[in-house]
Amino acid sequence: MNFSYWEYKSWLSNIDYTIVGSGIVGLNAALHLKTKHPKATILVLERGMLPNGASTKNAGFACFGSLSEILDDLKSHSEDEVLELIKKRVAGLQLLRENLGDKTIGYKPWGGYELFLPQDKALFQECISKIGAVNKLLKPVFKDAVFSEGSNNFNFKNVENSLIFNQFEGQINTGKMMEALLHKVQSAGIKILNNVNVLEYSENNTSVKVKTEHFEFNTQKLVIATNGFASKLGIDNVKPARAQVLITKPIKNLKIKGTFHLDKGYYYFRNIDDRILLGGGRNLDLKGEETTELVQTDLIQNRLEQLLKETILPNETVEIEQRWSGVMGVGDQKIVIVKKLSDKVSCGVRLGGMGVAVGSLIGKELAEIS
Repeated sequence: MNFSYWEYKSWLSNIDYTIVGSGIVGLNAALHLKTKHPKATILVLERGMLPNGASTKNAGFACFGSLSEILDDLKSHSEDEVLELIKKRVAGLQLLRENLGDKTIGYKPWGGYELFLPQDKALFQECISKIGAVNKLLKPVFKDAVFSEGSNNFNFKNVENSLIFNQFEGQINTGKMMEALLHKVQSAGIKILNNVNVLEYSENNTSVKVKTEHFEFNTQKLVIATNGFASKLGIDNVKPARAQVLITKPIKNLKIKGTFHLDKGYYYFRNIDDRILLGGGRNLDLKGEETTELVQTDLIQNRLEQLLKETILPNETVEIEQRWSGVMGVGDQKIVIVKKLSDKVSCGVRLGGMGVAVGSLIGKELAEIS
């Protein structure tokens, strides 16, 4: 790239910290680093025009796990590990709300619901039978019962008559959240460069050389917060997981209010601006959805439309207005990776689809070790 002297001196010289990724984790890491080191020069690099992974693509659930997800986690994690995961999600959500304010992020404490399709009857019965045990497990965190059995007051079709209600779940406006975070970061004097794709980095005795598609530069410390794209920078044990989403046109007299989960969290929907936002379905093709390609597939989109028309709004004429995809970072374990890769390089990745919940906290933890 043909930089002038002024451009290079102002944007790419004497960089103390370079953060790769301007999502929830990257921006929170930048803010905490600026608090720790007020005189430091901090640069954030973002591969997209906007944060291009999951931070601006998600459904805006302020959640910490549905009952079936928690029961599923308990089959592969110890009770202590599951409790620690939930504590981190709750603490992260609280930090997000404190940092930006409920009004700013459009936080609505409307609760969450889990629905069960007819083929999931065994799962439904297991969940109903385990409500008491899981509430007991979570009591130290919430000081109250989290889950309860409720009625299908939303007239959903082709599901079990009972829903499982989570009184502590809420929803946010993802766009407002990221807009506020970006404003806060830029107001703190932190530079952000968009459309910069980092290809690789190398270390020497004094600094880290960062190579992008268009230019190279040196930084004292490198902080990687690319989540689902982490493997592109050589970080192991993180796989991309594409999440496909659609949103309807406005629906008159929409009565649905809250956040909703189906099939162990593989499907999810909510109300927003008199519309229904619906996403998920990667379990239909788990291997195929291990990709960073931000496109949609007929297999998953057709299933989302089927759920919308047969279960969620069976008596409505519904039109789809928009479709998109985001990329999460997942692995064999749901424990987030926050670690130093070397003395000069650290990473915070593999958020497991819980970026809204844990992103603020992981950004803080990442800054503390960087």
